[in-house]
Amino acid sequence: MDEELILERCDLELEANGRDHHTADLCQERLVVRRGQPFRLTLHFEDRNYEARVDTLTFTAENGPDPRGEAGTRARFRLKNAVEGAGWTAAVVDQEDSALSLQLSTPANAPIGLYRLSLEISSGIQGSGFVLGHFILLFNAWCPEDAVYLESDEERQEYVLTQQGFIYQGSRWFINSIPWNFGQFEDGILDICLALLDVNPKCLQNAAQDCSSRSSPVYVGRVVSAMVNCNDDQGILLGRWDNDYKDGISPTSWLGSVDILRRWKNSGYNPVKYGQCWVFAAVACTVLRCLGVPTRVVTNYNSAHDQNSNLLIEYYRNEFGEIQGNGNEMIWNYHCWVESWMTRPDLEPGYEGWQALDPTPQEKSEGTYCCGPVSVRAIKEGDLKTKYDAPFVFAEVNAEVVDWILQEDGTMHKSINRSTIVGQNISTKSLGSDEREDITLNYKYPEGSPEERRVLTRANHMNKLEEKEKEETGMAMRIRVTQRTNMGSDFDVFARVTNNTSKGHTCRLRLRARTVSYNGIMGPECATKDLLNLTLDPFSEEDIPFRILYKNYADWLMGSNLIKVRGLLVDPQSNSYLLAERDLYLENPEIKIRVLGEPKQNRRLVAEVSLRNPLTEPLLDCAFTVEGAGLLQTQKIILLSEPVGPGEEVKVRIDLLPLQMGRRKLVVNFECDKLKSVKGYRNIIIGPR
Repeated sequence: MDEELILERCDLELEANGRDHHTADLCQERLVVRRGQPFRLTLHFEDRNYEARVDTLTFTAENGPDPRGEAGTRARFRLKNAVEGAGWTAAVVDQEDSALSLQLSTPANAPIGLYRLSLEISSGIQGSGFVLGHFILLFNAWCPEDAVYLESDEERQEYVLTQQGFIYQGSRWFINSIPWNFGQFEDGILDICLALLDVNPKCLQNAAQDCSSRSSPVYVGRVVSAMVNCNDDQGILLGRWDNDYKDGISPTSWLGSVDILRRWKNSGYNPVKYGQCWVFAAVACTVLRCLGVPTRVVTNYNSAHDQNSNLLIEYYRNEFGEIQGNGNEMIWNYHCWVESWMTRPDLEPGYEGWQALDPTPQEKSEGTYCCGPVSVRAIKEGDLKTKYDAPFVFAEVNAEVVDWILQEDGTMHKSINRSTIVGQNISTKSLGSDEREDITLNYKYPEGSPEERRVLTRANHMNKLEEKEKEETGMAMRIRVTQRTNMGSDFDVFARVTNNTSKGHTCRLRLRARTVSYNGIMGPECATKDLLNLTLDPFSEEDIPFRILYKNYADWLMGSNLIKVRGLLVDPQSNSYLLAERDLYLENPEIKIRVLGEPKQNRRLVAEVSLRNPLTEPLLDCAFTVEGAGLLQTQKIILLSEPVGPGEEVKVRIDLLPLQMGRRKLVVNFECDKLKSVKGYRNIIIGPR
């Protein structure tokens, strides 16, 4: 009888596999690999080594609570002397004394998740079994056969591996970037992302089918879109938009996804309070990047929320131009979602590439609050039959806005609001830099082009086509700004009124300014002006100044720092109404960050953070919050014990311990009673010890 082959231990080669699979930050204590790519392990035996003519080694990889071969969640494969074909394979790489070095490969379409790897050894008539350990399998943007494959290494670096980025807010007139710590490789985040998949309703109803379906990034993306909000499930975030966040954390206060995900896990998967669109999108970006799906956050300015899919947002206004009714259909100042890169075997050719996913709970899709993935190319081509949720996303970037204004005799007058063109300045962080990239042309053809007309016809967007064909003649008005609008300042805006006719006109001009949230909910009035008899000469242009005072908006600004200025020009002679609007973003003071010392790996470092009070009154209840992937293990909060006087600069110091080399971003948030949220960042290049 041949001597039995006994396994002493298995070395999962964590360091080498982590380096080869771009998972080094995740591979400190366990094996994390990407599908479709070989990984190594070494078997150490007692007494004697493996002999191919005597010993048969059979591996079993199992995923999920009910692993089955036909579902792709269970595989049995024998050790060979050389790699043969695709799929699950094991081959000998090297043999020395009692150590056997192996290369294992997984299919490029295997379900992602946690696998249990075991080994059966048969030596003659004797056999024994061993559990080698567990490994986590992720999507692989480096593998050409994987559905998420990206050809460019620079894109893989940005959309899978980069842990920091920017999210764009403000208004289309003043685009503001806020730094965000995605932190997909921070401690515990991968486990939380896998837990998110395990507590989703589809898994709870049929775990075997759900685990099998995780081979598809389309399926996983749809699950993540639903689970980032908590409207139907044990999701991560509860949304709130009413400016009352006393029993939670204001959406503007978050600096990154890590704190949110850890709070969700530590609470037993109870929803974290509170999120708004950019928070939902950023958390989804973290989860998808962590699982290996190339993902980026995008912002659409003047984004339409179209409930009934008629591609029309209708506002009913009183004689002052104020919107009446419940406002379920709105134009959001901006709206954020994510794009993920993947093939679409379920769609016609040409619709692969970037797919829009929106985790903000707005409308239900197949009975669940989620949206997408829908091909960005399909949106550009007006193909509204494309799954998932093409009509809703198409409306977000293409809906027409019509204003109905109540006249003195009780009738309604239709006015096209040309100051609110939907789908503007669609933005994302540029590849490999801190600059903004405008990707509007990915979603729509240029305004007025023959291609745009073709798309609008295909989408049956006849109301927008009709309005585009009307001549723009007669009177015109727009709101313009000639100076920076800084937080704490008084400033002037102007209503520029143009008479393009050969006749003089005497009109009434009503100007009003109100604070507004980013999703269009109006706050109190902070300035008003009413000119009863504004005389406009033939072929003339006039600027009417409109002053807005800090004392009138100071206590009413919402976290978005926005003021909406509206002008309504009424011409009694022609019984016409002309509406113009503009959203003003009030710029916050700058947070300055200075690094003291030379940044080296595993060497303590100090960052000095400072901010100057821009207001004419003291700041109370002030706090700095700081975090950064690879710089701090947990978020730090520094409370200031003293008020910050008018014009006074406040400074704090933060101890850092850079654990990883490379480009890192320290992200800082400052909050107090008068400044809702001021964000800043500093790139820090960490060198070797």
